[in-house]
Amino acid sequence: MNTVAAKLAATPAPKIPRLHWPLIWTVTVACLIAWGMHAHLERYITPHSGLGYWLGIVGGSLMLLLLLYSARKRFSWLSWMGGIPAWFEFHMVLGVVGPVLVLFHANFKLGATNSNVALFSMLLVAGSGVVGRYIYTRLHAHLEGHEDTLEQLKAVGDRLRQQSTSITFLPGLLDAIERVEHRYIDPPKSAIARAMHLATGAVRIALARWAVRREIGMAVKKALQPESVVISRHAHRFGAVARQYAYRRLDAGRRMNEFKMYSQLFSFWHVLHIPLFFMLLIAGSVHIIAINVY
Repeated sequence: MNTVAAKLAATPAPKIPRLHWPLIWTVTVACLIAWGMHAHLERYITPHSGLGYWLGIVGGSLMLLLLLYSARKRFSWLSWMGGIPAWFEFHMVLGVVGPVLVLFHANFKLGATNSNVALFSMLLVAGSGVVGRYIYTRLHAHLEGHEDTLEQLKAVGDRLRQQSTSITFLPGLLDAIERVEHRYIDPPKSAIARAMHLATGAVRIALARWAVRREIGMAVKKALQPESVVISRHAHRFGAVARQYAYRRLDAGRRMNEFKMYSQLFSFWHVLHIPLFFMLLIAGSVHIIAINVY
C-alpha cells in the first residue's frame, strides 16, 4: 500500500492557474472602449483634421506593422529582429492598439461608405484576432509534459492491476475510472458535439469527479465488509490515494483532448484570418485614397 501511495504521490499535481497580464490588459481596453463610446468625442475630435486625423494615421500604421510578424515567422534571415514568441506578443498588442486608435479616430460612429467598409473590415479582423488569441492561449496553457503525465498515469493504473492480488476491488475500480473517463472526457466524433464538448469542459470534469468519487466510496464500503479483513485497515487511506489518482488522470485526459481539439480550431482559424487581414488592407487603402484624393 505504501508503494502504491508513493507512486501516485510522485505524479506531479496540476498547477493552479494564476492571474496573467492578458486579463488586466483585456479589462483595461474594454473600459477604454466603453468610455469612448459614451464620451461624446465629436466635441473634441474630428476624423478630418488635428488629433482625430493623426489617430487614424497612427492606428492604420500600427495595423500595417502587423505584417512584420508574418515576415519574421517566414524568413529566417530576419532573426536579428528578435524571437518569434516576442514578435507574436507584439503582434497581439498592435492588433488591439491599432483598432482602438481607429475607433477613436472615427468617434465610434459610422461615416461615408468607404469609411464604413474599412471600419467593419477592421472590426472583423480585430474580432478574429481576439478569437485567435483565446484559442492560442487555451492551446498553450499549462501543456508542458501533460502528454507524458497522462501516459504515466495510465501506466500506474496498469501496474496497479498487476499488483492487485491482495486488493480485491482494485481491478473493478480502475475499470470504473476508465468508464467515467470515456463517458465524460473522451471527445465525441461529431463536429457540433465536439464544440459542445469544449464549451462544457468545466461541467464535465465536475461530473466526472463526482462519478469517480462515488465509485471509490462504494469500493471502500465494500472493502470494509467483515470478509475483507486484509484491506479493511487500509481502505480509507487507499480511497484517498485512489481519488488523487483519478482526479489527476481525468484532468490530464481533459487537457490532452482539449489540446487536440484546439489545435484543429487554430488551423481553421488561421485559414480564415489571413484573407480577412488582406481584405482589411484593401479596404483601408481605398479609404485613404478616397479621403485624400476626392
